[in-house]
Amino acid sequence: MSSVALTSPEKVEETAPAKINLALHVTGQRSDGYHLLDSLVTFAEDGDELTFAPAEVDSLTLSGRFGSVLALDPAGQDGNLVLRARDLLRSVLDETGQSHGPVAITLDKNLPIASGIGGGSADAAATLRGLMRLWRATLAEDALQAIALKLGADVPMCLASRPLRARGIGEALERIALPSFPIVLVNPMLPVSTPEIFRQLPRKDNPAIGRLPDTAGADDWFAALSALRNDLQPPAEALVPEIAEACDYLRQSLAGFVRMSGSGATCFGLYDSEPAALRAALALSSFRPDWYVLLTHTIAGEPL
Repeated sequence: MSSVALTSPEKVEETAPAKINLALHVTGQRSDGYHLLDSLVTFAEDGDELTFAPAEVDSLTLSGRFGSVLALDPAGQDGNLVLRARDLLRSVLDETGQSHGPVAITLDKNLPIASGIGGGSADAAATLRGLMRLWRATLAEDALQAIALKLGADVPMCLASRPLRARGIGEALERIALPSFPIVLVNPMLPVSTPEIFRQLPRKDNPAIGRLPDTAGADDWFAALSALRNDLQPPAEALVPEIAEACDYLRQSLAGFVRMSGSGATCFGLYDSEPAALRAALALSSFRPDWYVLLTHTIAGEPL
């Protein structure tokens, strides 16, 4: 066993929270093809769970409800963002003369695959956080953010896992004051083609998000969010009508605010009370037992 393994923590655990796009405005497109966004994101208390432990050789073990689905994907093992995050962090630590050792990683995949709620990006961000702790590494915040951005446009915001406004391709981040809400996530378990959704957009120069509430009251936020958009939702609903169906069910459950997250197919409802959210989750689980339904809470945030 390496000296690093002897001095590292016995085990490090990290949650990769589900990312929820409360609003997503497509405001432009760069010459390299990346879309410019103005997005309001929050994170759930629940998500995938990752464990990191010193080992003789590197390994990745997949478990959880969707672990077997990920394992069947050609990118589920060798191309997994968890492994890319591990290897990219190692290369930066080598450049700065910091030690690291072999690591056994377990990914408990609880979130649906490619469902518009972070998924692989959240796993990659959790890997960076977890391995920094396991290897007792130190990097400047901007250096860690640069690693995250190389892994994907959503990884920097997932690295923070706090309510944010994200602009550019996702690299320009601003923390926002946002209360915690009971939330119900619903996914009809149908694939959605993100490239096709972007191709179906009628325009890519939509207005940006305006001024956000200065207060943290639920009613103020519900009203403000209702005035915003997810520009990807109309084309997603045209491709997968079950997305609109899921949103309708959430509205019927008296959610205070309903929208699709990211490019779908996960939809969500925010509620003003725990009992209301619980009733909605139980009803949806009973009515559509073949769908993914999760009752959780969003993480509260404060500005810098």
